[in-house]
Amino acid sequence: MAHVISTINLKGGVGKTTTTVALAETLSAEFRKRVLVIDLDPQTNATTMLIGEEKWRKLNDSGRTLARLFKDALEPNNKQFDFNTALQKGVSDVSAAKTIDLLPSSLDLIDVQDQLASAPSGKFYSVNPIELLWRAVKSKLDDYDIVIVDCPPNLGIITLNGLRISQGYIIPTIPDILSTYGIPQIVTRVKEFSDEIAEPIEPLGIVITKFQANSSVHANVLRSLQQGKDAPVFETRIPQANQISSAAESTVHSRTLIQKYGTFAHDYRKLAKELLVKLEG
Repeated sequence: MAHVISTINLKGGVGKTTTTVALAETLSAEFRKRVLVIDLDPQTNATTMLIGEEKWRKLNDSGRTLARLFKDALEPNNKQFDFNTALQKGVSDVSAAKTIDLLPSSLDLIDVQDQLASAPSGKFYSVNPIELLWRAVKSKLDDYDIVIVDCPPNLGIITLNGLRISQGYIIPTIPDILSTYGIPQIVTRVKEFSDEIAEPIEPLGIVITKFQANSSVHANVLRSLQQGKDAPVFETRIPQANQISSAAESTVHSRTLIQKYGTFAHDYRKLAKELLVKLEG
């Protein structure tokens, strides 16, 4: 069975999407895992990192993104979403990462999110707005070893769709006050949601990103997180580096993990290994 996890943080700019993509590429290239990335974040960063902006625009213009899935819920007599048409196979510019597929995002998710609460419930009240993604992908998940859902920076209906199909989640964060402020809320709300749907969704851990070893603030917040009870903290820390920022630029040329992430490719490998231990034992 596939291991399905979400990446989430209520604060933007914490390296959530870079962590998502780097983990997907490392799990594929280094550990030969079949990976599906589901991009639910309307900022579309994971999508453009994996396929480039030009290809994304073509898909978006032709309605071949996840926005179409949620729009279908608002227009029940106009079903257009097709999993196989939307699915992008063999994405990533990392030459060894040959087993990554993508369900792309769209900026249109911003507008759709606010309307989903009032979506028609179906003839027998069988259409639940938090299960739209689950209904669309449940038969396909076991084609993969790992599924990573990049969630929006909120706890709205689209994020709940991602959590609905997940057995666990990770919280990438910079170890500072503003970036970690919402972590207790995330853990509490996900626990409440998990109890409501009677399905376990475990906090797999907090991933420290953009870490500055010489920062007293980072050291103090990290220590607080390690001593806290919200979620465990991964041992691996991803340092602050300009090269990781440049990794967000998709290229038509193949490159290695080292070329894309520099020496921090080793950190992502350690993080991926930690994650696999948590998932597979």
